[in-house]
Amino acid sequence: MMIPLAIVVAGVIVAGSLFVTRNGENTNNPINNNPEDVEISILPVSEKDHILGNPDADIVIVEFSDLECPFCKQYHSTLNTIIDEYGKDGKVAWIYRHFPIASLHSKAQKEAEATECAAELGGNNAFWKYINRLFEITPSNNGLDLAKLPEIAEEVGLDRAKFEECLESGRTANLVQDQFNDGVSSGARGTPHSVFLVKGQEPAPLSGAVSLEQLRGIIDQTLLNL
Repeated sequence: MMIPLAIVVAGVIVAGSLFVTRNGENTNNPINNNPEDVEISILPVSEKDHILGNPDADIVIVEFSDLECPFCKQYHSTLNTIIDEYGKDGKVAWIYRHFPIASLHSKAQKEAEATECAAELGGNNAFWKYINRLFEITPSNNGLDLAKLPEIAEEVGLDRAKFEECLESGRTANLVQDQFNDGVSSGARGTPHSVFLVKGQEPAPLSGAVSLEQLRGIIDQTLLNL
């Protein structure tokens, strides 16, 4: 009998004594609404998404993230490891969507726009190279010097002048806002916020930067029950 993913997520969280709390101990959570009170409505996976792995993977993790959130930086590393372990054989895919929280991190919006400029100039591969490098060098909590954004573009092989023109134009801002709105519809009230998608099952939300061990447990149990 197939066990719903939401039950798997909840069970592994309880078994692992997950330390996500409403006061932001393991998540940037400035919004008081309870995620449980929000009906999940998430945009379907499309060619517009930034994805690592097969979009038809058994499990698709849609992550809503803020580039200046320290917990997102930690979780980004965790998800990269998950893709290394489960992505190559089509078991897990990872989709990144933006959720910059302006009240906490005023720089996160412009950084998100920068990643979209990277995608515009260099496609999906450039997006991931850019975002990986940004997370690598940012001290988090609004600590990154925005003058570094064009430097990162050069480091990942993009044309600096074209990148600067894109960033200064602000033309990727609406795309970032659309993803933020999708995050709200998906129950995000802080970052990182994940939604697990498994065919034939309802989306299952998970808030906070869970550990690599806990995430492996959720994935392994879900795959076992497919």
